[in-house]
Amino acid sequence: MEIKEIKDKAIWEGFLEEIKEKTFLQSWNWGEFQKKLGNDIWRLGVFSGNEIVAASLVLKIKAKRGTFLFLPHGPVTKRENKKVLSVLLDELINISRKEKADFVRVAPAWLRNKENENVFSELGFRKAPIHIHPEVTWELDISSTKEDILMGMRKTTRYLVRQGLKNNDIVTIQSQKLEDVKIFNDLHQKVVQRHDFTPFSFDYFEKEVSVFSKDNQISIFFGNYKGETIASAIVVYWQGRAFYHHGASYLKYSKIPMSYLLQWKAIEEGKKRGCSKYNFWGIAPVGSSRNHPWAGLTLFKKGFGGEVKEYVETQDFVLSRKYWLNWIVENIRKKRRGFN
Repeated sequence: MEIKEIKDKAIWEGFLEEIKEKTFLQSWNWGEFQKKLGNDIWRLGVFSGNEIVAASLVLKIKAKRGTFLFLPHGPVTKRENKKVLSVLLDELINISRKEKADFVRVAPAWLRNKENENVFSELGFRKAPIHIHPEVTWELDISSTKEDILMGMRKTTRYLVRQGLKNNDIVTIQSQKLEDVKIFNDLHQKVVQRHDFTPFSFDYFEKEVSVFSKDNQISIFFGNYKGETIASAIVVYWQGRAFYHHGASYLKYSKIPMSYLLQWKAIEEGKKRGCSKYNFWGIAPVGSSRNHPWAGLTLFKKGFGGEVKEYVETQDFVLSRKYWLNWIVENIRKKRRGFN
């Protein structure tokens, strides 16, 4: 096996079309988005002869606590996970030396099982203190009829969706206009004030929409109640899958089932685009207490029906003593956010 950098979008996306377990974080456009954010990227392919057997987008992340290479929901593989990761790790170590990175962080979209976990432990990885992208997601099959999807929902969720559809004071809008990102961001800031967490910036949202909209792979959904925007969602549509990536709502109108209706509208759009799966993105870990920061969000998402999908927990490969400063900082942050 050998490593080559892939610079052709058609080759990259074509390989990913063959992969069953994947998310848009390995898409060509997520790489383009990262470049817009100022991050260096590599698109590495693992070749066996002329065949691509694995690939991964690799990001260089610079932070005050250290520099690291990051594989978001990668690598994606056809087979031989351990051999592929071993070959890829050698190349990542070489890149790390040139880029003066302190560690390699891998957040694989590999189903969580003993076999996949052993691949990392046997190669010398250790569990990361925190995760950057979801390790546990909630996914709904939307290949059936809309009525069947509705009937698969929790009774309360189905009722609220239908109430939203009947409410004449509610208007839903779908947009890809960059100027509408500001409306979403304004709502997002209200959520930040309410829950006190570190927000994504307006620039982040704008660049994400800018990149993915060029290929018609993203939509912003807005819910207006009596002329006022009270909820919004950003959904990525990629390779037959829909991903609920960002959401925001105005607490003042919590009794209006707008968030439920927007999810339904996003699911309907996914069906129009030929998607078979709707991914609600991150939920609280299986077995979490009711006090978990994501408990309410998890209950909301699960109400639409579907199944949990657990990925191997994020893994770090240590390259420098500076890693341990990062380890301390991230453990402190994790405790402060209530994720222990």
